[in-house]
Amino acid sequence: MNSKRRGFLKMAVAGLGLAILPLRLLADFVRSEKAFGATAAEGAFAALGPMQDSADIILETPDIAENGAVVPVAATSNIPGTTRMYFVIEKNPNPLAAAFAIPEGTEAFVQTRVKVAQTSTIYAVVEAGGKLYRAGRETKVTLGGCGG
Repeated sequence: MNSKRRGFLKMAVAGLGLAILPLRLLADFVRSEKAFGATAAEGAFAALGPMQDSADIILETPDIAENGAVVPVAATSNIPGTTRMYFVIEKNPNPLAAAFAIPEGTEAFVQTRVKVAQTSTIYAVVEAGGKLYRAGRETKVTLGGCGG
């Protein structure tokens, strides 16, 4: 009889956890959906939430990108508890270019290529401990951004 009660409690707790998990995912989805739909960098920042500048984010972008269609960007977060990283390109028609989930226990490093419409500041936004931090760096584009 005792083992049946334990089994019931395990199932009840697991069911409660599953009921809470989708709500958390839904909140993240709604926030990301608004940020991805923004047409200005400030709108993307506002949709993600309040943030502060941080020297603990190492953002690597080229000084000059010869082809704006494929600009390499990389970011490393030295902020403990990093769970997400975003790239925001200031003057793109849709500034939020990418979002990444950082699994617990892994190095907070992301590297990708983004399209950059014109010379602008590229931001790495890091979510850690429920707070947002950002670092930015200007990249000059000489050919073929979003506009051609």
